[in-house]
Amino acid sequence: MVTIAVDAMGGDKAPGPEVEGAIHAAKQFGHRVLLVGDRVTVQQELDLHPSAKNLPIEIVHAPERITMHDHVKAARSKRESSMHVCARLVATGKADGFISAGNTGACMAIAKMVLGKLPGVDRPALSGVFPTIKGSPVVVLDVGANVDCEPQMLAHFGLMGEVYSRHVLKVKRPRVGLLSIGEEEHKGNTLTRDTTPLLKVMGLHFIGNVEGRDLFSGAADVIVCDGFVGNVALKVSEGLVDMIRLMLRESLEATLSGKIGYALSRSAYKEFKKRVDYSEFGGAPLLGVKGVCIICHGRSDGNAIKNAIRVSAEFFSSKVNQRIEDELREYAKAG
Repeated sequence: MVTIAVDAMGGDKAPGPEVEGAIHAAKQFGHRVLLVGDRVTVQQELDLHPSAKNLPIEIVHAPERITMHDHVKAARSKRESSMHVCARLVATGKADGFISAGNTGACMAIAKMVLGKLPGVDRPALSGVFPTIKGSPVVVLDVGANVDCEPQMLAHFGLMGEVYSRHVLKVKRPRVGLLSIGEEEHKGNTLTRDTTPLLKVMGLHFIGNVEGRDLFSGAADVIVCDGFVGNVALKVSEGLVDMIRLMLRESLEATLSGKIGYALSRSAYKEFKKRVDYSEFGGAPLLGVKGVCIICHGRSDGNAIKNAIRVSAEFFSSKVNQRIEDELREYAKAG
């Protein structure tokens, strides 16, 4: 049985969504879940769900909490926070992975500090999963862990993203693209131009430069960029999806006529909402650390937490870290 630790105090509405997601994951997937946080608070929330009594869910007490308003320095000062305890559970082998919908900067800092980096990894990368018009998701990294990057770091991001896409998302031969301002190899900045030759010799299915529109076109399965560009792309995409959903709903409500038209339009809207809903992808894996760490959106609901637990378990079961380490070793040997 895979065991996943959940930071029950991290999200905007914690511990409600965390407890709800843990219950759904335990029921649907059979995973053991450790809810980490203030014991009294978490137990009170758990008591609201009588069906959870016979599920493999346990509470691990953590007296401190890192809030969204805390500085990243809280990663060092609050050693008994729910995030810290989650990371220690993974480091000591008591959990196979952990997820948090809390402070992203603090969570990344704690994961790197407590779990450490995989051998050969310059910097861990935060990978976002975006929907595409072809129906298959695209892995984008880095989306915020490293604002300033060197070419070698981006090359490593490409390899880590490819391994994740292949073994967790089950893409047979992931196409890896480098995000730039044009498809031509000579376009871009110094970073992208210097990264291209490194990606060419890594043994990946490297397809060259891709543009911003390819985040959603399905032209690539993995897209590599620095954390500054990736985070801007992520936030713009989230804002755009929210705007389109709102505008579509308003248009449907304004033009609906008759019960049949209402039912059909409502069904189409639900299908659209599901295709672009971040909660279906769970969260963003932090690739390159010794352990499984999934960072969720602060406003994650129970469905997002459930899927983050699922992704964590798949990450662990697929031995993604071992595969990344092996491939980086082979790349280093090749020169």
